[in-house]
Formats: sequence, C-alpha cells, structure tokens
Amino acid sequence: MASDLKAKQVDWNSRLTTRRGKLLCDYADENSCLIFGPENPTTNPYNPSATPDVLDIAVTKDVPFEAYLTSCSALSSDHLPVLIDTACRSPFHHPPDRLNFRRTDFANSQTHLEGHIPFDSELHNGMALNTCVENFSDAVLQALVASTLKCRPRDDPRPPIPARNQDEIRLKNRLRRRWQVTRDLALKAEDNRLQRSVTRRPNEWRNDQWSATLESFHPEDHSLWRITKRVMRVPTASPPLVTPVGIALSVSEKLETQFQPVTDPSVAVIIEMVDLGLRSYLMATASEPKLANPEEVQVAIRGLKFSKTPGRKGNPNRA
Repeated sequence: MASDLKAKQVDWNSRLTTRRGKLLCDYADENSCLIFGPENPTTNPYNPSATPDVLDIAVTKDVPFEAYLTSCSALSSDHLPVLIDTACRSPFHHPPDRLNFRRTDFANSQTHLEGHIPFDSELHNGMALNTCVENFSDAVLQALVASTLKCRPRDDPRPPIPARNQDEIRLKNRLRRRWQVTRDLALKAEDNRLQRSVTRRPNEWRNDQWSATLESFHPEDHSLWRITKRVMRVPTASPPLVTPVGIALSVSEKLETQFQPVTDPSVAVIIEMVDLGLRSYLMATASEPKLANPEEVQVAIRGLKFSKTPGRKGNPNRA
C-alpha cells in the first residue's frame, strides 16, 4: 500500500516523528510489515514558512523484495509524484484480454443458461425477488463469458501529443517547482507565459487534427455519409419508471410497474372483440398492390435534391 498517510517518522526519512508516525511504526512491528520512504521530500508547501518533508510512503507485507521510492518534480502540484521501483518485473504494459461480444456463440450461451438458470417458484417479498433477479443476472453473465471468445484490446488510436508540446509542459512544471521554492518573480512571469502557451498549443494541434480528419472524408468510400449520420444522430432519452408512490428505484419496484397481476384472466368482452377482429382480418379479400407507372417514377426522380450525399450503394441523385 502506498499513500499519503500523514504519518512522519525518522525511520522512513521524515524530518521528525509525530504521534501518527509512532502508531504506524508500532503497527508495522506488530504485524511484520515494512515501511519504505524516499530520500527526498515528497511535498513542497506553497507557504514559504512551511518546511518540505516526506509524507508519501509505502507499506508492504510478505513481499520478498524491497521497494525503492523516488520523488520527482514532474508536476506543478505541491505534492510531488513518487516513483516506486521494485525487483518485481511484470508486463504491466500489456492490457488484459477482454471479451469480444461480436463473436459470442449465442446457441452455446442458451444451452449453458438453460442448465444453470436459477428458478424459485415462491417469491414472498421484495428481498426474495431481488435475490432471484441478481442470481439470474449472474447466470446470464456467466453464460456470456463461457460462450464468448477473448481478444486483446487494440492500442489507443488517438495520436500522441507532439514532442514539442510535451517538452514545453515539462519545462513549465520545472519552472513552477523552482518558483515555489525561490518565489522569484521572473520565474513566475515565465511560468505564466508557458502556461498560456501550453493551453493554446494543444487546442491548435487538436484543431489541425480535426481539420485533417474532415479533409480525409470522401463521398465515394461512404466515409462522409458515416460521419454525417453519426453526428446527426440524436440519442433517445429513456424516461424513468414512475409508480403511484414515486420513481421506481429497486428491481422489484420496476418489475411491479411493468408487470401487473391479472385477477380475471378470461374477460368475455375482450375475447369476443379479439375473435371478431381475427375473423374480419382472415375473411377479408386480399387487395392487389398498386403499382407505380413510369410517369410517377419520373416525377419522383425530378423531385430529388442534387446536394444530398449518396447512400451506402453510392448511387447519386444526378447521373
């Protein structure tokens, strides 16, 4: 565990020993834990009267290797980031595999679900109903996991920030760190200038990237049609379920709102109306479809607008 525990102790390179530090040290001795701290301070307070000190430490237990902490002035916060280096070498840069639901075998998923789906015919209260719904959700998820292939996620398709902008951000952070220690007005002025430049340059770079993306679209490969459809699509809002006592929040309230009990399953009036409608539909003679004549097709073609983007088949309105 690594964090800012607000516990100071000279054993992990703090400037002094506090009550919290003594309690943490006694707890580590009683539970066979090891505490590691960096050699340099991890905080540079904005207040010039405050003294930098070590606050960020790491606590380990049953770990066969030591941890080496190093504070670095890479950000502009008063708390310095701390790098933890250990003898353990694990491929953290490789993301774990994830499920590819586009390749799910739904037939196998249905077979797996039929064999593991929970069933309880007696649901006397809302707690039992919630438990049944949770078990059903877990069974569905397990069926999907058992019937879906895993794939390694792709790398981030977004282009990285240019090296010039990254160097400018690092320089701005270093100048701000020096100003926090020295309070030099010249450093503050240079830091403010770099802050404005750091804010402006990424926006200009993003605008250039977006302009290049727009110029790459073309009607022939349907890319312009796809981006237009994606931008013009308006998401449909899903209103919450409202019950006589308010908005349904739990699963049981939602199910009670959607499914109402039927006290009398056979209503003679309703059955007679359904039978009458069914007989009238089946006994009605099929009407011949109305075909369009060539004149109507020509009128419809003349009414097409020339500025519209062709569809997926690539047929323009003007030939």
